[in-house]
Amino acid sequence: MKIADKEISQPAGMKQTGGQSGFKQKLLAFASLIILVIVFSISSSNFFQFSNLVGILVSTAVIGVLALGATFVIITGGIDLALGTIMTFSSVMVGVIITFWGLPVPLGIVGGILAGALCGFVSGLMVAKMNIPPFIATLAIMMVTKGLSLVITGAKPIYFNDDPIFAKIAMGKMIPGIPNTIVIFLLLGMIASIILSKTIIGRYNFALGSNEEATRLSGVNTVKWKIIIYSITGIFSGIAGILMASRLNSAQPSLGTGYELEAIAAVVIGGTSLSGGVGSILGTIIGALIMSVLTNGLQIMSVAQEWRTVIVGVVIIIAVYADILRRRKQ
Repeated sequence: MKIADKEISQPAGMKQTGGQSGFKQKLLAFASLIILVIVFSISSSNFFQFSNLVGILVSTAVIGVLALGATFVIITGGIDLALGTIMTFSSVMVGVIITFWGLPVPLGIVGGILAGALCGFVSGLMVAKMNIPPFIATLAIMMVTKGLSLVITGAKPIYFNDDPIFAKIAMGKMIPGIPNTIVIFLLLGMIASIILSKTIIGRYNFALGSNEEATRLSGVNTVKWKIIIYSITGIFSGIAGILMASRLNSAQPSLGTGYELEAIAAVVIGGTSLSGGVGSILGTIIGALIMSVLTNGLQIMSVAQEWRTVIVGVVIIIAVYADILRRRKQ
């Protein structure tokens, strides 16, 4: 490592994918996705229809964007429990700017993203500067943003009926037959992958997760970079809020709780280690697809909601335990 904020090398085996182990994990996740698709296609003729596959991708988009942001924080060895409520708070702020204040849609979009970034910045500040454990810091932000969303709206939805353009952000079709939300998700996935694998932010991200103390002793301002990483996660949450509000054509202040668990589950299923230092954007996208395919397939097979929740919970346990076993072997 060099004593500067410009360059840092990663410990051996701690590249974006986590070396050979990371590649095997992504391969296993992709194989699991294929198996699920085959099983559900055999179980129901309705599963492999184009309209259903598009529906799966649409439902994947919001959770997937949240998961993209969560990947950055989890690679550092941290956690963000406020993903879902920051998403909701951002959508509420979009509603306030566009509907209450009567400002143009582009300003509302910028405001929603900035709201998410601000929440992520505060989370990062508490974690990096105040040394509050990530679990507690983001839990506090979760409660604050949830409360603010209800207070600002009076616990009532904000509708975008006067701005039909806003609904087209997510559900319009620049590509025939493919809603924009899917295209946006894939583009964000590409951007996140470039940031994580090709930029200094990505290098510091893995360095912090691999050995934060060694990174700090090498002269890197770990406080600054950790705040930046949490802010990036907040930006992704803000974008997810915009997509959700556009898809529903409303900002729902009570929506959002529970989304963070699905996003974190997608990240872990995709091979990112909760211990930090290992992960990839491609793995996260595969993990998000697994979650959506599993939920959709069980629904088509008329499995009761209660049992669907149980099955998803079991899948999460298996994914986390697999991560523990992988870390032991390393």
